[in-house]
Amino acid sequence: MKYNYINLYNKLITLTTNKILYKNLKKQDIFADRLLIFLIHFAFFLKNFKSNENKKILQEIYDFIFKQLELSIREIGYGDQSINKKMKDYINLFHSIISDIHFWENLNHDKKKDKFVSLLVNFNKIDELVEYFDEFNQNLSKKSLNSYLKSVITPDYGSTKT
Repeated sequence: MKYNYINLYNKLITLTTNKILYKNLKKQDIFADRLLIFLIHFAFFLKNFKSNENKKILQEIYDFIFKQLELSIREIGYGDQSINKKMKDYINLFHSIISDIHFWENLNHDKKKDKFVSLLVNFNKIDELVEYFDEFNQNLSKKSLNSYLKSVITPDYGSTKT
């Protein structure tokens, strides 16, 4: 591995724990809500940097991220059999998210909202999340993969919104 991917993982975790994202929940957030937001961040990351020249490094990042998720699930206390099932479910969910956001830039706001409504069932005000991820996606597109792996991220997307 050429890069230390734990820094990228921690950056995605930092983005995922941004309080702005959870201010309009229908009920107390749970692990599944945070994991879903994490997977959406990661899906946008992969979507933005997908290219033939990045193929190998993105595969390494993908493998590393899902290994870290598996370790996190183990820390929560799931047994070996349930971890395999959970990981399969999470990987399938992740690929569904990637499919949903593949043509994100070509979707109007309502279609983006529809994509998120079906995923984010515990969240109110999906419009704010659409705006947040629009901004996140735009910010990703302004950087190269290499600069992103080495840079510091601040989780301030959407911080001006109330």
